Amino acid sequence: MNRLFTIAFLATAFFAQTAQAECYADYKAKKDRPLQLHYGVIQLDQSDCGSRRDAARAASRRLEAGGWTLLNILDIFGADQLERKERDAGSYFLRF
Repeated sequence: MNRLFTIAFLATAFFAQTAQAECYADYKAKKDRPLQLHYGVIQLDQSDCGSRRDAARAASRRLEAGGWTLLNILDIFGADQLERKERDAGSYFLRF
């Protein structure tokens, strides 16, 4: 009985951790000269999913490396919304 409980506990912990690991944000960004705007979806580390401020800090660093400036984080969400947002993000889906 103890062994069954341990296995169930470990399985629950594993799946809970896996589910928490998938965190995404959608954002708007710009590039100057010439002005370019884009909407995109970015995958974040779990530590950056606590607030839009944390997500913005992480997304800004990655976007700036590609020459883009983050305008704003629209939403933070899980994998269950990815398919719907992929269509809207186009080539900027999980690009950064």
